[in-house]
Amino acid sequence: MVQTKNDSLKHKIYTIVFEAETKAGRTFDIILLFLILLSVLIISIETVPEIVLNYRQYFKTIEWVFTFLFTLEYILRIYSSPRPFRYIFSFFGIVDFLAILPTYLSLFLVGSQYLLVIRILRLLRAARIFKLTQFVNEGQVLTRALRASMAKISVFVGVVLMVVVIVGSIMYIVEGVEHGFTSIPKSIYWAIVTLTTVGYGDIAPGTTFGQILASLLMIMGYGIIAVPTGIVSVELANIDKNTFNSRVCPQCHKEGHAREAKYCSNCGNQLTNLT
Repeated sequence: MVQTKNDSLKHKIYTIVFEAETKAGRTFDIILLFLILLSVLIISIETVPEIVLNYRQYFKTIEWVFTFLFTLEYILRIYSSPRPFRYIFSFFGIVDFLAILPTYLSLFLVGSQYLLVIRILRLLRAARIFKLTQFVNEGQVLTRALRASMAKISVFVGVVLMVVVIVGSIMYIVEGVEHGFTSIPKSIYWAIVTLTTVGYGDIAPGTTFGQILASLLMIMGYGIIAVPTGIVSVELANIDKNTFNSRVCPQCHKEGHAREAKYCSNCGNQLTNLT
């Protein structure tokens, strides 16, 4: 099958914007990371009143320059991707879109441009660019452990919610308005703050029974905090860290497939020739 000039151009662009293993791709991604860091720095400085007072217009111009460059990059990724919609709705595709959206929203919603700090998420590409395979693998392991723990943690959170609702309701009855427990929702807020051992101190029980109940809730809090950690730790111990690597699917760009996998777990594309 003869490759058209358009297909050749797409392949070249794809190699540059997606493949960090090539010299051109690596250079492109390093420049991109530098621009991301610089844009986040500019956004942060823009919130300093003493600085922005005299240079507001300069900051606006620089912000639009960055947005134009990131928009152009986003369009090139869509154009060169074998499956554009796979990229658009992938994790990095959504992050890339959110990195440019706030600037355009600022034309209608004042202050929304400060949401551009979400661009910092794009630095996650550094793990691939600088060959930090170990960090990619560890991220895959942690993700699987969290997914495996989700059901147990959901049950745990449900029990905790029942405890704070019951204790909060009791405190509302026992303490009453005179001690700051003006409603059941506010009493539940106090129970959550107490159970998590945060203890803001804005509300405190004044009766003996209330103080005893608060003490029991605090002691319970120390034990409860350890439960989610223990659940995730068990799941981490059950996962073989050697089952992951940094193989990237050229069709949907998913990383971290199992070493023995022959096909992408996301789109089904063959992985046999990937390294």
